[in-house]
Amino acid sequence: MYLILVISTLTSCSPLKSINSEYKLVRTSSRGISANEVGNGKVLIFNGSGMMQKIDDTSRLNIWINGSALGQLNANEYAVLFLLPGTYNFKLQHKDVGNFESTHIVEITKETIFVKVKPTLTSNKIEIVTNMPEELRWFSNIVQ
Repeated sequence: MYLILVISTLTSCSPLKSINSEYKLVRTSSRGISANEVGNGKVLIFNGSGMMQKIDDTSRLNIWINGSALGQLNANEYAVLFLLPGTYNFKLQHKDVGNFESTHIVEITKETIFVKVKPTLTSNKIEIVTNMPEELRWFSNIVQ
């Protein structure tokens, strides 16, 4: 019985299909990111997945903003784009034993620089981060 459960769990965890961005994403320096590369309307959205999501390969997130695809962020990846101050509808999707989608209303202000997205056990989470997280220097921009 246990073997059947493990096999069905592993086979249902196929990777999340990637989506192409409909946004004009901003290229950053090839060696990590510095705080002076963002701000003034440039917002950095990063995947803050934890170790468990990286191990079981559930860290991939497809992201839509106001109905337009931002793209897919894997663990340790970020995207930079211009967002004017205003209210945005973020839709996040990740795949575990099923597809988990969530929508979040996010207020972007002129002070907003960093937005953290991450999958949770049964949904997804998004939060505005005020200071640049130290680990971002090891992350990669999805625009190469």
